[in-house]
Amino acid sequence: MREYEIVYILDSTLDQDAVNAKLDAFHAALGGEVTTLDHWGVRQLAYPIQKSQTGYYVIVHVTADPTGLPEFERLVKLDEETMRYLVVLNEGQPTSGASVLAERAPVAVPDGEKAPAATGSDSSDDAPAVDADADEAPEGEAAPEAAEVPQAEEGPKAEESSGPPVFTGARGRRRRHEGPPIVLLNYKDVTTLSRFLTEQGKILPKRTTKVSARFQRQLGSAVKRARHLALLPYIRDHGA
Repeated sequence: MREYEIVYILDSTLDQDAVNAKLDAFHAALGGEVTTLDHWGVRQLAYPIQKSQTGYYVIVHVTADPTGLPEFERLVKLDEETMRYLVVLNEGQPTSGASVLAERAPVAVPDGEKAPAATGSDSSDDAPAVDADADEAPEGEAAPEAAEVPQAEEGPKAEESSGPPVFTGARGRRRRHEGPPIVLLNYKDVTTLSRFLTEQGKILPKRTTKVSARFQRQLGSAVKRARHLALLPYIRDHGA
């Protein structure tokens, strides 16, 4: 017996009762035990499938014998209301479509030193030096207003540093701001996957993301699965 994760994209005109009846017939042919059933409902597709712009998403975790997969896939392919499906081994991905993140390790600060600002940036050498006497104004004169710092020169906010890695900057000068490490990358997590894609929808190279070769391979598999399920587009201008 193995644990599988099955993602269905069904006709968006079906209601939940009709979907449950259809899934019962599929899983009876598979001969497995359903452990988790999550209805995402009707969602917008990243690109049209069979001339449809929306689809009904259902994610199922099932424990079954691999010998029942051929008959199961035969029935699913013959069903006209099943637009697309995907069967993968369950590696512990939650059905909600979120990746598993580890807690950020606290930064050790020696005694007598101040803790660095929680900007999430991986470099502080670019910050200009500030003159301590510059803010003091002569008597009888108003203190000069602080110069506004351009938005591009500011570090990321604390809210941004609490998530997965963020990449900012122009091409060739893109900088990585550290976030908590990703323990398990979920191929249904579109928000996290989009951080590793360019504006044209291509996967960022490893020299830019600074990730390991193993994670880069996992990223490629996750993006391909998300594209197959119409969660991510193959190219940016599908609607053009």
